[in-house]
Amino acid sequence: MTSRIKLIEEAKKLLQENDMGGYTVPTHGLYPFQWNWDAAITALGWMKVDEIRAWQEIEMLLKGQWENGMVPHIVFHKQVDSYFPGADVWGSNRELATTTISQPPVLVSVVKIMLEQAKDKTLANNKLKEMLPSLIAYHQWWYNDRDPENTGLVVSYHPWESGMDNSPAWDKSLAAVPPVTYQYKRKDLEHVDSDERPHASEYDRYLFLVDFYKKSNFDSKVMYKECPYKMYDVGIISILHKGTKDLISLCNSFGVEQQKIHWFEKEYQKTTFAIQRLWNEEHQSFLNTDAITNESFPVLTTGTMLALYGEFANREQAISLRALMKDWLADTGYGMSSTYAKCEAYEPQRYWRGPVWLHINWLLALGTDHYGFDDESQQLKFSSEVLINESGYFEYFNSETGAGCGGGQFSWTAAIALHWFL
Repeated sequence: MTSRIKLIEEAKKLLQENDMGGYTVPTHGLYPFQWNWDAAITALGWMKVDEIRAWQEIEMLLKGQWENGMVPHIVFHKQVDSYFPGADVWGSNRELATTTISQPPVLVSVVKIMLEQAKDKTLANNKLKEMLPSLIAYHQWWYNDRDPENTGLVVSYHPWESGMDNSPAWDKSLAAVPPVTYQYKRKDLEHVDSDERPHASEYDRYLFLVDFYKKSNFDSKVMYKECPYKMYDVGIISILHKGTKDLISLCNSFGVEQQKIHWFEKEYQKTTFAIQRLWNEEHQSFLNTDAITNESFPVLTTGTMLALYGEFANREQAISLRALMKDWLADTGYGMSSTYAKCEAYEPQRYWRGPVWLHINWLLALGTDHYGFDDESQQLKFSSEVLINESGYFEYFNSETGAGCGGGQFSWTAAIALHWFL
């Protein structure tokens, strides 16, 4: 059993070693750039080390923001050849190269936590005032570009955008996307065993979608109308919803004009009602749904369980989700496996098809806290600490053995440990 003091020092050292001078790589080699939700979560860890550096992490991420408000899922601050697909493949042709999709918008909620926990309140308030217009524009982009028909439910255009790349919840919709026919060389398999990564057939379709965005000239109207992959992702919708609630709170605190606040309040209420379309009585869960075919998928993932974090569930639904979570936690000893172990597609070690991710345990714990499910919240926290004690700061963990998987010396794992329980 590693001592708490040693774990703290190791986590701080890890962040410093992954610091690229203002932004943090998730881990060297495998992920050599700045990722969107990684950066937000990593900033929480930096708050325990250096508050100035924590705010800089967010500022560096926002340097990649597009004029339309989108904050991309990767910002290529420097060119490195250990990752594929790189900036040339995405082809955004921007001065600061980025990808052309986003990621789960946890950013605003993290910034609100940073503000609340800051020791240097003057610094925090000044930084928040500076970045608030960018945060507002980011959430406006989600609602305007990804829900132009005002349904109350934003859509996702790529499994990578979900942050849960190869989740079995996307299998059927992704299979309808044509594969690319050209040859390419994956770089991830030079760093991680293939049985812990997505399959080649999935990558073929991931790249087709990247090419589609380029051929569409990144036109939001064309993409919304013609993208062959369009998903109502419960995880993204939940994180956006909670983020908008937090954004409204920040806007009120910092004197943003009431007209803009009312606009976000309307979007928030619209989603509050619309999300019930994704509730499935048979499975007693919110389900991811194909926005093209309107087919819902009975694959239970931590993404679908994030409805608790989004505070979507009514009393009866929350009771059902709590019962499901109890069974889920009983099947694995280390928190929530990314896919429910009773699902046919469950694999305990393969990326988002079964392993445990610490930041997801944390988000789910926040959701259980909201509903007063104290036992489940404590179990998520305790099992996460056990993982770190036993295996260290890996990207994710085998849900049955607790063994570290994916990248080692991983920034957001260390950051969540520092923020949450160390």
